[in-house]
Formats: sequence, C-alpha cells, structure tokens
Amino acid sequence: MRKTSLLLIALLLLVGALPSHAASAKKGVNAADDPGPAGAAMTALDARWYYTWASDRRGIQSNAEFVPMIWGAASVTDAELNRAKANGRQLLGFNEPDMAGQANMTVERALDLWPRLQSTGLRLGAPGVAFGGDVAGGWLDRFMAGAKARNLRVDFIPIHWYGQDFSDKATGHLESYLRNVYNRYKKPIWLTEYALIDWRSGRAVYPSQQQQTAFITASTRMLNGLSFVERYAWFTLSSRTSPTGLSTGTSLTAAGRAYAPA
Repeated sequence: MRKTSLLLIALLLLVGALPSHAASAKKGVNAADDPGPAGAAMTALDARWYYTWASDRRGIQSNAEFVPMIWGAASVTDAELNRAKANGRQLLGFNEPDMAGQANMTVERALDLWPRLQSTGLRLGAPGVAFGGDVAGGWLDRFMAGAKARNLRVDFIPIHWYGQDFSDKATGHLESYLRNVYNRYKKPIWLTEYALIDWRSGRAVYPSQQQQTAFITASTRMLNGLSFVERYAWFTLSSRTSPTGLSTGTSLTAAGRAYAPA
C-alpha cells in the first residue's frame, strides 16, 4: 500500500470517519420501531445483521443483512413465505411459541406447520423459545424430538435470555445456558434476544446503566469467543421498545456505545 494511502486511513480513523475496530460478524440487532433512523443507528453500531419479527424489513433501509421471521401460525401463508424468500437467505421460526402473549403454539401445531417453512429452501432456525431451551421435555426439546421423528429440517437454534442477576456473574450464567443448549442439540446457536431484565415481580425491573453496559462489554466478548454461537442480537435497537435500547433515533444510548465496539 502506498504511503499516502496509509496516511489517509490514519487521518480518517483519527476524526472518526472510519470505525477503529473490526466489528464481529455475529453482531446484530432486533428492530421494529423508528424505521427511519434505524439504518443510521445500525451503521453507528456497525451491526452486521438485523430482523424485525416479520417477513419484511418494515421500511428499514440498511446495508446490514436482513433475516426474515415467520412470527406465528397466522404468518404461515403463501404471501408471508414468498416475502421471506424474496428478502433473505436465512429464516427465523416462530417467536416464543411457549408464551401465551407471543406466538402461543403447541409443539404439535408448530410441527404440522414446519414443512411450509422448510419449503422456502432458506436456512432455517428453530422456533425461538423464551426460556428452558436446555430442559429435557421442555417445549424446544419436544419440538426437536418431533422434528427428528418426522424428518424435518432445523439448521440452527435461536434462543432468548434475560438475566435476573445484575452482578458480574451474569455473563457466566448466560454462557452456561448457551453451552447447555448447544450440548443438547449440537446445532449452531443464535441468541436473538438478550439483556438484563428481571420479570419475576410481574413487571420489568432493570439494572443500573453501569451494570447494563458492563454486562454488554463482558457478554459480547464471551459471545465472540464461542465458536458455536453464530449470531447474537441485544434487546433492542430502539429505546422506544425498551429502556435497554441501543439508540434514541440516530443517537446511541450508553448501551449502544458499549455495544458498538463488539
């Protein structure tokens, strides 16, 4: 490389026109609110992929890879499946089918519908359970057993995790869960929602800003070091969705500034 080119790159790094780090190819975001500024926020975060809990981009303009989702039973239509095929190379399955307030599906119903998702030909992620992905006889365990019995295809395992321990032990708790899920199914893991939020009281309780940002720094370092974790996405991009959000419009929150260097 010519000396003048090296000097130009050094100058751009100095003024912040280029990212000073190599972003992880695993790092993504889940985005639904604020479609206008979402693309700029993703650029500031150097996010490499995103999803919208839907089969389309929901108006978000970004160079990051979009991954469509078939959210629930009502989304299993020709129109939704064709939209997913047109918009992505990989497909996320049903969203929290083990939760009454989410996709809320029996294992049998999900298995019956799965051939429709499989017919897209896209690389296919299992239904993303809210919890208990490592539990013998749990929702995901029964789905995976049923998929094997019916010779259905599952290429990777999306899971969600919300930590209730706000101490410096949180990253270890998350790593243990990821390892347990991987050891049960031996398939790549996508952590498609995660943050520190305690739901046990029936309402969301959040850690301090310092605790949340320290966890982001430690957890992304851990996730980037686990070969079986293909992708991860913090919950969530916009602070309109949750106080844990990475951005307010095009400006990064403290959480976003911690997530950006990952």
